[in-house]
Amino acid sequence: MNQILELREKRAKAWETAKAFLDTKRGADGLISAEDSATYDKMEANVVNLGKEIERLEKQTAIDAELAKPTSSPLTNLPGNHAGKEKTGRASDAYKKAFWDSIRKKNYYDVTDALAVGTDTEGGYLVPDEFEKTLIQALQDQNFFRTLATIIQTSSSERKIPVVTGHGEAAWMDEGGLYPESDDTFGQVTISAYKLGTAIKVSEELINDSVFDLESYIAAEFARRVGTKEEDAFIVGDGKNKPTGVFTSAESAVTTTGTAITFDDVMDLYHSLRNVYRNKAVWILNDTTVKALRKLKDNNGNYIWQPSVQLGQSDMILNRPYYTSVFAPDIAAGNKVIAFGDFSYYWIADRQGRSFKRLNELYAPNGQIGFLASERVDGKLILPEAVKALAIKGAGA
Repeated sequence: MNQILELREKRAKAWETAKAFLDTKRGADGLISAEDSATYDKMEANVVNLGKEIERLEKQTAIDAELAKPTSSPLTNLPGNHAGKEKTGRASDAYKKAFWDSIRKKNYYDVTDALAVGTDTEGGYLVPDEFEKTLIQALQDQNFFRTLATIIQTSSSERKIPVVTGHGEAAWMDEGGLYPESDDTFGQVTISAYKLGTAIKVSEELINDSVFDLESYIAAEFARRVGTKEEDAFIVGDGKNKPTGVFTSAESAVTTTGTAITFDDVMDLYHSLRNVYRNKAVWILNDTTVKALRKLKDNNGNYIWQPSVQLGQSDMILNRPYYTSVFAPDIAAGNKVIAFGDFSYYWIADRQGRSFKRLNELYAPNGQIGFLASERVDGKLILPEAVKALAIKGAGA
């Protein structure tokens, strides 16, 4: 913890030095020379690298804390007292054992029929409940957007969600007069379940090695591959056989007057969002856009990007946290480059049950076993006014 705090303070000092350098080297036209620009870029890169090291150490601390937790729960019942409810279906120990036997063993036959409750339509098996939770946690670690959005569980391929599209109002009235009628108006958003899958290959030697942690390996690979594709879709998906991205759905509340982003543009975007959503709002943008914003000042001469010096607190833009994604659009004509809003109004629908299927023959010539892993998921911004976007002026506009 002390090391993280020291690095945060070091980064804050490095940023102050970089800002001071930029201020002293700007000419009357507000620009700096190519030589000074190169020097500043190195100073800024140092700030960025310190931030990445802080992130790595914080992740290590979180992993250490997770590993330090007890691996089993203490016994709380008296001997012979079977008050606990017996687990059934995919939560049962019998299903868990049969599932992993079918994954590890070639030509495994479920003589107890324990897997019958988890058979999917394509010959695979739905993962045990406990492993499902492991996969979901791994996805959240891989895909930051899942921590911002609202996650719902569905059991069907399509679900209609009622949303409020207009609000009723109160009104002044005469004593003894009739109460005015003013109703909320409702609409519907349809959530589907798009299939996302991957083929994971593992050597037969590792499969047969009892020391090899197959469960952790599959979870990590599933999260890495699927989490990356999820983030791409949740950010900029076009809704064609995949989720509709938040940048795709968000209204372009502000459009720049030129090819560069100004402080006024960022402030206009900030205030375009209603205060009820602004209280929980965060920014989403890519690293290139963050680099451009680091050079912007408010009307009081303060830089709008602020590095955090406190544990557990994110870096800020205009006193609101931000997240970066490689999938957020670059600064280019016509692109929406910054999304600002309350992303809990983006709903991710996880269809219950992720499935795995073992392939014995396809990769056998290479001495490998294949595993087909898939999930069904959708995502949509159910209340468009909760997120606003800043767009770059289009070419020729």
